Amino acid sequence: MKKRFRNMIGLTSLAVLGLTLVACGNEAKDEGATADGQTEIKITWRDTGEHDNLRKYLNEEFIPNFEKENEDIKIVLSPITASEGDYFSKVALSMQSESTAPDVVAEDSFMLNSDANAGYLTALDDYVKEWDEWSNYTENLKAGSTAQDGKLYAIPGTSDSRGLWYNKNVFEKAGLDKEWQPKDWSEIIEAAEKIKATQPEVIPFGMGVAKANGESVSMQTFEMLLYGTKDTLFDSETRKWHVGTDGILSSLKFIDEIYNQKKLGPSLSIAINSNYGSVMMQDKFPNDQAGIILDGFWNTGNWSEGGAAPVENMTERFGFAAMPTENGDEPGSTTMSGGWTWAIPAKAKNKDVSWRVVQALGGEEAQVKRAMSEGNLTVRNDSAELPEYTALPFIKEATAFLQNAHFRPADDKYPNVSVEIQNMVEAVATGSKTPEQAADEYAKNVTRIVGEENIN
Repeated sequence: MKKRFRNMIGLTSLAVLGLTLVACGNEAKDEGATADGQTEIKITWRDTGEHDNLRKYLNEEFIPNFEKENEDIKIVLSPITASEGDYFSKVALSMQSESTAPDVVAEDSFMLNSDANAGYLTALDDYVKEWDEWSNYTENLKAGSTAQDGKLYAIPGTSDSRGLWYNKNVFEKAGLDKEWQPKDWSEIIEAAEKIKATQPEVIPFGMGVAKANGESVSMQTFEMLLYGTKDTLFDSETRKWHVGTDGILSSLKFIDEIYNQKKLGPSLSIAINSNYGSVMMQDKFPNDQAGIILDGFWNTGNWSEGGAAPVENMTERFGFAAMPTENGDEPGSTTMSGGWTWAIPAKAKNKDVSWRVVQALGGEEAQVKRAMSEGNLTVRNDSAELPEYTALPFIKEATAFLQNAHFRPADDKYPNVSVEIQNMVEAVATGSKTPEQAADEYAKNVTRIVGEENIN
């Protein structure tokens, strides 16, 4: 009797399980479900603090609209407040376990190869095959979300470009043209020297050099310089890294000239600080205490209404010039482009539901609203034509810069190489190494990381 009773229980359990699986499809809908039966989707990104524009956008724009149209889903925000480098470490750790993995995660495009190779991310190729709107995304940004194995691991969320911000009030006092566009690096130095001579209290020129600021130093300081020379960081055809080149040395000499030889940069108390960006772009620059800063288009988000440092007439107060090549060689200017993406971790519990959220985050109007909130460039061609987007301050300049855009190497060794770039730049800026010494040290360390057979 007991045996037959146990068998009946087993059959009943199987029947219930079968009904559950039929009802739920390929996913267990009770994973992360609320008391109301909603599926909870946890979104993780790097929160930059009190004035984090993405958090503001998600809370005020995205979540209310999305949950109204998707009553079966509850969005849960799970940001990580950390430096850029710490964020990458913490989010990678969270993705190693089903109990801690978010459902949707913000991945910097340069980390995709590394995290995909580590098995942390879900390939999205099958999802986008069924998504009509995928054709509206900019092609080269799609490539930036594709790993070395040829699979797509994320959907582009933002794009950006970089250039030279300049303060027109400071320029006027220095006797400089308020419609400034330097033709080469020497004209940047000349403008900074005039600012120093006429306004000793103003920081003539700023660029990020502290390894505490992570990838921004690699991308929007060193690589903005390097790709303005005749050299590159990596050969995508031979898959070999370049070290010991004239371009690397020229880039380091420019940094040395700004910070040490001509004392045109901010004090090291500002420069070698994890808050460099907010100090310069939210305080010094809008208060006419900095003349020229090499930085990104997204700073318009700081100066917009509701931003960290609102400026009513930013297009009259500031200018945004293209970064020239070293000697004015063709094509005349350069920029680096990258941006953040939305990915679904491999250990996410509700991938199909997560995909619905990712689709909504990448919708035509959602893209514009996020771009307007953060001061970024949209990743969709159709979004770029909407009137509210084309009216954004400096959008014309930032978009034009993309004609000569470069991208970080699509190689899983890049994050480790990037750390060596940051060490090299800071060593030169602080004067602890000469450009030649720093370049030699970089060459040794990169060779160790990638292997001598991968050095060109």
